[in-house]
Parts: sequence; structure tokens; C-alpha cells
Amino acid sequence: MEADYVIIGAGSAGCAIAYRLAEAGKSVLVIEHGGTDAGPFIQMPAALSYPMNMARYDWGFSSEPEPHLGNRRLATPRGKVIGGSSSINGMVYVRGHARDFDHWAERGADGWSYADVLPYFKRMEHWHSGGHGGDADWRGTDGPLHVSRGPRRNPLFRAFVEAGHQAGYPLTDDYNGQQQEGFGPMEQTVHKGRRWSAANAYLRPALKRPNCDLVRAFARKVVIKEGRATGVEVERGGKIEVIRARAEVIIAASSINSPKLLMLSGIGPAAHLSDHGINVVADRKGVGANLQDHLELYIQMAASQPITLYKHWNLISKGIIGAQWLFTKTGLGASNQFESAAFIRSKAGVDYPDVQYHFLPMAVRYDGKAAAEGHGFQAHVGPMRSASRGAVTLRSGDPKDAPKINFNYMSDPQDWEDFRTCIRLTREIFGQEAFKPFVKHEIQPGAAVQTDDELDAFIRDHAESAYHPCGTARMGRRDDAGAVVDPETRVIGVDGLRLADSSIFPQIPNGNLNGPSIMVGEKAADHILGRTPLLPANVEPWINPAWKTAQR
Repeated sequence: MEADYVIIGAGSAGCAIAYRLAEAGKSVLVIEHGGTDAGPFIQMPAALSYPMNMARYDWGFSSEPEPHLGNRRLATPRGKVIGGSSSINGMVYVRGHARDFDHWAERGADGWSYADVLPYFKRMEHWHSGGHGGDADWRGTDGPLHVSRGPRRNPLFRAFVEAGHQAGYPLTDDYNGQQQEGFGPMEQTVHKGRRWSAANAYLRPALKRPNCDLVRAFARKVVIKEGRATGVEVERGGKIEVIRARAEVIIAASSINSPKLLMLSGIGPAAHLSDHGINVVADRKGVGANLQDHLELYIQMAASQPITLYKHWNLISKGIIGAQWLFTKTGLGASNQFESAAFIRSKAGVDYPDVQYHFLPMAVRYDGKAAAEGHGFQAHVGPMRSASRGAVTLRSGDPKDAPKINFNYMSDPQDWEDFRTCIRLTREIFGQEAFKPFVKHEIQPGAAVQTDDELDAFIRDHAESAYHPCGTARMGRRDDAGAVVDPETRVIGVDGLRLADSSIFPQIPNGNLNGPSIMVGEKAADHILGRTPLLPANVEPWINPAWKTAQR
């Protein structure tokens, strides 16, 4: 088997690359270990807690015991299915803040400033405002990725935005447009009531072309001969074989599996590779380093009225919702239920938002466990720019072994201060007049938890990953010893090899990572094809004019 380009991973970035290369007439093979994404558990937006917790669709990774979080092992789901993590995620669509990408460029990712990447965000999007305003000039209208807004029928969605406004925060009609900061509607990758994953948006159309094929196989390593990547060693049907690449191999296997594959292929910190009996092809100390993520807490309130989704938390109601969705793709099943959002600054002197909110009209966890109190609602809240850094390393030289994942969460003292601030700011929002008709009492942390020490104990026991791992093969200039790929996504030190997924983010952007991961695939495709990048945008994002002196 051979093709011009062999892509490892049918996830967010890999699907976008396959689509663009196939569109340009190149022959493409996409290697994916996971199976089909057909069926209601993945395609029905409201069922999002199921695929994330199913071994069939998830690699099943977890962190090593986290020393600053009471030695808890935190779940680290990654999609093992067509569409990758875009098939098991929460479908929340956030581009990131303009300043995030400007920071990438400042750190050596030349050509990846906001002005450079905005045209790619626009190229990939097919944005549906649903008649709810928004910044049309900043959005794309004919790309493969459909982005929509939930109906926001539950009065709690409006209460959350109104409470933010009452607390003195700005409103924003489109956090993916000119102004991220503020309270407003949340966007989702849902189209006509279905999860609009990278598989639906990009891979299925690509596979309709005669020059693009999908190979179900487990990638073991990249085959490198005389300093050049020539193919991928895979296991398929119990046999080991090599799929050859005439032009390039492209790794797009996630921020967990991509560095693992690099290391198994001899690219990584030399001493670590030698410890596992792997011949060193390129000594790159940055492979697996710089691991970042977003942590979050669920601040939960008991509701004084039975208007939350809890009334549907029974088999009969779930059956009715499921049936309505199966036959009509409408109803509660057609939304991820994250329909209001906010991005705020934690204190004066912070120039752009560093706290994100997802609001949910129910008190429930990602693993599907409802709060014992019954009717309730919650805000997921967490800091966006933790200084803590972790690493992905090899457990052994056996490709079948899961890598070691050490996030090193909460290792920076600032993280604790930031999280305490998040809790206190959230309580203030839930204390506003707009929530008076709906709030009974605080479920979690609970009104008795007030001092720094009490809050820290709650954080230690209850902080959860928002499932945004990234940064483990960061992009930078070729003379940067810590960089793994250059600004054209070429792996430094090996010819014919690229890496394009969330691994290459120099710094974690604001919000959920699916949007930026797809953007990386879109932009990488132009670099792979040798095209001149799209013309930079000439726009000025909104920064709060009072940021130096005011928190809101």
C-alpha cells in the first residue's frame, strides 16, 4: 500500500488535511485505529457523556497520580474512532482569543498570529447565526464545518447572561467574532440536529474522492531511512506491514499519541529514547514536553423551580427524547445543552479573558452522574492560562503500551489563587437578581466552604480536566532547541515528516480546542501543498479599554 501522503489519525486536524490534499488531487491514505462513528451515541448531541466513557470510542488514557491533586489519576479521554476527539467531545466551538495566536507568533510560530490564522478559521466555517446577531464579517459562511447556536429556550440560559450583566460584565453577541470578553450565546458544532464532527465535515466528503482512502490499522512507528520518513509501520489483522508515503508522512494522532509516535520512531529526548532501547534519529528534547490543559470546577446550585433538565433524567423521558431525535433530529437531543457562555478577566491588569464559563441547566458530571439534590444547574469554570507544565513520556518501547501522562496540574502557586478567584466570582454571579427566582442553595462547594484553605481542599478533591491537552510537540523556529516542528509543521531533524494537531500549540488558547485543532489542519494543508498562505486579515479585535485598572 502506498500513497503520496500518509496521515496518521482521522481526528480533527487529520480529517481537514485529508480533505484539502484530496481536493488538490493528491493521493491520500488515512490510518485510523478506531472504528465507525455511526450510531446515536456519537451522532446525537445530547448523548455526549456516553462516547467519552465508552472503551469502544476512547483510548482510555488517564494521568499518573497528580501530586498536587491528592494523587488522583485524572481521566484523559482521546477519541479512538473516525473523527477522533471531535466525535466524543462536548461540541463546544471556540476559536480562541486573538491574543493567544499573537503569543504563538511571539514565541517563534512565525505566520501564526491572529491576522494569519483568522482567514483559515473563516475558510473552515459555515456559520449559522440562527438570526441571533453575531459578527458576520468575522465569520465564514461556506466552509465544511457547520457551527450553530442552541435554541436557548430554558430561562436559565437567559438568567446566566443577565446575571453577568448585572454583575458589571460586558455582553458579547459573538465571542468568536471581534469581542470574546463578556457573557452571551455559546456555539456548537451541530448541524441539522447532528454532531458535526471532523468526520462529517471533512473525512466523508474526502473519502468520496477516488484518491483518498481510509486504512483501519494501529500505527506503531514512522519508518525513517537515511533521515527521511518513507512510510508508517502498522499492525493490521495481526500482521505488521509498512504503508509507504511517496511524498510525506503526516502525524495527526493527538497531543498524547503524536509525541508517543515520534519517540517510538526515534525522535525525542535522546537519553529517554536510549533508556527504552530506541535508536535515536533526532535528539529533540521538546517531544512530549510543554504539556498543558485546562482544569475546571463545577459550581452547582440547587434550583427552587423544576425547570432544569433533571426532569428528563429518567428512562421514559430519555426514551422519548431519543425517539424524537432519531426520527426528526429535533428536540432536546439536538443540542449539547451548553447554550450560554462567558469569558471574563480575573483581575485588573489582565489584558484579555483568562476565565471561561460553560453554563448547563442541570447539575451533572461529564460521566453522567446527576447531583443527589435533583433539580439544579451549574457553571463549569476554570482559568485559561495556567503556568503549570507537564509531560508525555514512554512507559516502554512497546507501541501497545499507553504512554505516561504527567500533567503536573496545580504545580504553580498562581493556579490556586486563580481557582479561588474563579469560585468567588461565580458565587457573585449566582447571587445576582436574575437568579433570585431560581436559586435554592449552593450544592457544591457548599455555603460553608469559604476560607482559602477550605476552597483549596475543595479544588484538590474536585478539579477535573476540561479535556484540552495540547502543546507536547510545540511549534517554533528551527534554531529553537525546545521546538519540535517549524512554522510550516515540518518535524525538525527529519525530512518528509510533518506533525499537525493540538500537539504543536506553543501555548494553550482560550476555550475548547477542537476549533483551533481543525484550523491547524487547514493551515498545515496549505504548507504541505506548497501554497502561499491566505492573505492576513486586517482587523482589530476588541480589548477592554479599562483592562489596566478594572477587572470588569
